[in-house]
Amino acid sequence: MTKMCPRVMIAGTQSGVGKTSVALGLVRALARRGLRVQAFKVGPDFLDPTYLALAAGRTCYNLDTWMMGEEYVCELFARATADADVAVIEGVMGMYDGYDPCSSDGSTAHVARRLQAPVLLVCNSHGAARSLGATVKGFAEFEAAPGVAGVIANNCGSGRHRRMLADALSGAGLPPLVGAVPRGTFPRLPSRHLGLVTANATEVPDEMLNALADAFESNVDPDAALRIARSAAPVDAPPSRPKAPGEGARIAIARDDAFHFYYADNLEALEERGCELMPFSPLSDRHVPQGAQALYIGGGYPEEHARALSSNGDMLQSVREFCQSGRPVYAECGGLMYLAGHVEAKDGGRFPMAGVLPFATRMLPRLRSLGYVAVTLTDDSLWGRKGSVGRGHEFHYSEMIGPADDGWDEVYAKKFSRGRPSGSGGYRKGNVLASYVHLHFASRPEVADYLVTKCKEL
Repeated sequence: MTKMCPRVMIAGTQSGVGKTSVALGLVRALARRGLRVQAFKVGPDFLDPTYLALAAGRTCYNLDTWMMGEEYVCELFARATADADVAVIEGVMGMYDGYDPCSSDGSTAHVARRLQAPVLLVCNSHGAARSLGATVKGFAEFEAAPGVAGVIANNCGSGRHRRMLADALSGAGLPPLVGAVPRGTFPRLPSRHLGLVTANATEVPDEMLNALADAFESNVDPDAALRIARSAAPVDAPPSRPKAPGEGARIAIARDDAFHFYYADNLEALEERGCELMPFSPLSDRHVPQGAQALYIGGGYPEEHARALSSNGDMLQSVREFCQSGRPVYAECGGLMYLAGHVEAKDGGRFPMAGVLPFATRMLPRLRSLGYVAVTLTDDSLWGRKGSVGRGHEFHYSEMIGPADDGWDEVYAKKFSRGRPSGSGGYRKGNVLASYVHLHFASRPEVADYLVTKCKEL
């Protein structure tokens, strides 16, 4: 058993209060001081972790007690922070928002309690004075609340406003005001329909991250935040699971601007089983990597790159031939769109894709599906035997059009949060499996084991 490193949770009263800007500013400010900062993101988000990884200079991991389970969250946290000086965890939505409105399962509060991480609560202080105290009191005392150690008031007005907020908290015996950020201080982060764009050195240059750190240091005391992190109660971390012995498989992984939504620990789970991951670009490469025994096409923004993907005929043909070869192919969300007949853009334009699946997809102006989803296999598939249960989430603006038949089976029975049945899914034919569900499988070793076994059978 090992002790967990110093840690702090950046939580918010709701979405849009500035959690990401605060977390990025703190991470970069501490990293500029020479500290090894390990960043985490609560929930199933694929985008915020790319920003946090750039700010920290190392891989950012998701922590989700509903998808992963408490034990795995603790194990992953301990493993990722083994060589870190401090951990900064960005929460999701409001502090108590998670799997459903009647439970904090999967929420920021749940993760903070399990990791004994003290909380810095980010609030929108615009138009509030003493009322901020009522807000903080509710969050600090609601339902087995984690320890709120300090408050950061975003969208603050004048210096007088800051003093009023500090007095309102201290006068009510509440956690202290650690910082107040004036309106418009943080630089605006780039965004598109899913929220933030995926961060890279072009979209989010060092200058922007340093500007976030400068804004943080000018209005929040990084030393106070570091003291709060170091005040975290000692917690024993569970031992890491032993690595599976043996030689794995060679798995081609689509990785480029169109496909990059992967959980880092999902891929690491495959590597721990001896798998060789072979990244390639459906946008610019001409064929699937030679020698690959399986193909994994994750989510991303294929609709943003539909013309370029459709124009790369050599790659589309290579993917079709791979799918026809009998080797395992797994595609999720954006990957499903790529294997479909075509993508119909919001302006009506049609872009032919691989044509492996018996339907097409079209983009919608509104969100089509959002939520946690439990998947029960109704037949054997790449992820296990009939009756196995996996957990994940859906988040997409596209929908399928056309019949899903032509010899394809639906092998997923899906339920969204609060047990809402959402029908079937998981389209399988031979060893090809495609779905809109982003499954998290690293917490269930048998899932990765089963996939490796399927690859080696051929």
